[in-house]
Amino acid sequence: MKSSRILAATAAAALLVGPLAACSPPAKDDASTSKASSATSAKDAGGMGALVKAAKKEGELNVIALPPTWANYGAIIKAFSDKYDIKINSAQPDGASQDEINAAKQQAGKSTRPDVFDLGQSVALANVSMFAPYKVATFDEIPEQYKDADGAWVNDYGGYMSIGYDSKKVPAITSVDDLLKSDYKGKVALNGDPTQAGAAFSGVVMVALAEGGSADDVAPGVDFFSKLKKAGNFIPVDATPATIESGQTPVVLDWDYLNAAETKKLPSWKVVVPFGKPVAGYYFQAINKDAVHPAAARLWEEFLYSDEGQNLWLAGGARPVRADAMVKAGTIDKTAYAALPAVDGEPTVVSEDQAKKATTYLSANWAKAIG
Repeated sequence: MKSSRILAATAAAALLVGPLAACSPPAKDDASTSKASSATSAKDAGGMGALVKAAKKEGELNVIALPPTWANYGAIIKAFSDKYDIKINSAQPDGASQDEINAAKQQAGKSTRPDVFDLGQSVALANVSMFAPYKVATFDEIPEQYKDADGAWVNDYGGYMSIGYDSKKVPAITSVDDLLKSDYKGKVALNGDPTQAGAAFSGVVMVALAEGGSADDVAPGVDFFSKLKKAGNFIPVDATPATIESGQTPVVLDWDYLNAAETKKLPSWKVVVPFGKPVAGYYFQAINKDAVHPAAARLWEEFLYSDEGQNLWLAGGARPVRADAMVKAGTIDKTAYAALPAVDGEPTVVSEDQAKKATTYLSANWAKAIG
């Protein structure tokens, strides 16, 4: 459930990541593709060597809603493409998680449909029937709470919700309540719509906790945004690096790794994780059960959950799901791991049931609150 993310690709990424071509031919309907489409592990596909061979034969992979500057996806896409000589077709880099699901449904039977998904919690859990169960080689190293037992979905990378602000344009922010002050009039934005975007959803949860609510009760968070709107402080603009750097959104509630990335381009940009009540969250990785390139889709998952893939997410400031196992094995990028911002307090991780309850509440009340 990512937010709307209109992000500029680097020149290098632009060479490797182009729009999905409508005329792109579907993967060949041969024995290897047929075998891969039902494989629940590399072993089922004939082993890793056979999976690589089948993926190279397909030659392409369709991804969606993966902007190059989000969690280092530009480098990840390039590394995978270079390693396996597989062309990556990247659609809607500014899309939200719900856009990924919509595209899979609307393009069913077409060669442009996405092969894989990278989704926020509520959208992922509402669409598990669309996913193909698959267990990567490192599946056993992923904690049980971060994966479906059959591998229909697996958490991939995450972080903590934070408040980013331009210290040249607004006073220092020390608490969520500061945002109601007149200093922030017309300046506070979310990274998307919380009924569709994971970052925005978690932003509401973060505010709810700060205002006396909980992961079981996000109403105080919605009420707070209603107050922000009435005060003229909340602006219905989907925050992006472009809006931050132009000054349109001087205060943004977003994941810490995305807000932290802005400090490299805007030195006056500061990041705060609310003291004592951090909200943590992971994105959900899944394979489209109707993938046009089933072998490449499964190889992509193997790459993402390898040490190489996990360290590439870490290089982007995101916290890889296998971090604990990699620290123990000595395979983690120690410099990047040490650079992660410190967080105080026991983190809140929204459960499946809590996410469903919160999504239902948001669907019924968010539009009215900020209308």
